[in-house]
Amino acid sequence: MTNITTGMVKDLRDKTGAGMMDCKTALSETAGDMEAAIDWLRKKGISKAAKKAGRAAAEGLVGVAVSGNAGALVEVNAETDFVARNEEFKSFVKSASEIALKESGDLAKLLAAKHGSSNVQQVLTEMVAKIGENMSVRRTIALTVDPGVVVAYVHNATSPELGKIGVLVALKSTADKDKLSALAKQIAMHIAAASPLALTEEHMSKDVVDREYAIQKDLALQSGKPEAVVEKMMVGRMRKYFEETVLLHQTFVIDGETQISKVLEKASKDLGAPVVIEAFVRFQVGEGIEKVESDFADEVAQMAGTR
Repeated sequence: MTNITTGMVKDLRDKTGAGMMDCKTALSETAGDMEAAIDWLRKKGISKAAKKAGRAAAEGLVGVAVSGNAGALVEVNAETDFVARNEEFKSFVKSASEIALKESGDLAKLLAAKHGSSNVQQVLTEMVAKIGENMSVRRTIALTVDPGVVVAYVHNATSPELGKIGVLVALKSTADKDKLSALAKQIAMHIAAASPLALTEEHMSKDVVDREYAIQKDLALQSGKPEAVVEKMMVGRMRKYFEETVLLHQTFVIDGETQISKVLEKASKDLGAPVVIEAFVRFQVGEGIEKVESDFADEVAQMAGTR
């Protein structure tokens, strides 16, 4: 039998907003599998907070760099927000993003790239030894487009081009670059707020779609309606899901009423040339990383040898 710890229950509660006992039951029913427990709660109608499953669980910063029709994002993690606010750490993330741009978003090349008298990995290792906290360059990516523009946006920037959420948007078009950049900035702001999972339905992971379909079908069947009726209901349920998660189907947060695909259609007419989103990337510090939380009193007791 799987041992369900208080930490596991708290983690599930943070992700779903469900009650402690419901979370404990869900974990017991799913042998401690966190993702399965989230699905179990949703099927029972106890949790609708699926989007919280990937909430940030580590500290650090995202850095952005753009030059010409190319841009790069880099995420550097630290153990505490205190270190993330350190000027030396911020300077490192800024330089790492600029190097990432030169290395086309290749993590291995970034770490091996020259940085001062050594390389990026060595500088990071020295920072770890100096500050006394584990740090890592977790990921990086770059976008290019031709013709068109690549624009970066940092939400709630702590310093220029540094923050907790970074977005890159590549707009492909022969239209005026200044006007394209203004549009791309608004779309990047939308992406930061709406957190789409993919550009189109075709770009969605089959596993993610199949999982959502199974959950929605289970919920629909609980209404007691016949299978044939439920299958028809699923069309509307999945349409709503795609409207929430697919960028081109989402409602533009800037005006609160226009679908992103319609925004592009209007821009194409206004600018006199087709405008399409070639690609986008959104990095949020710590997303997908499970942070191990321990009880301070328990740690002290263990250090004292009383437990």
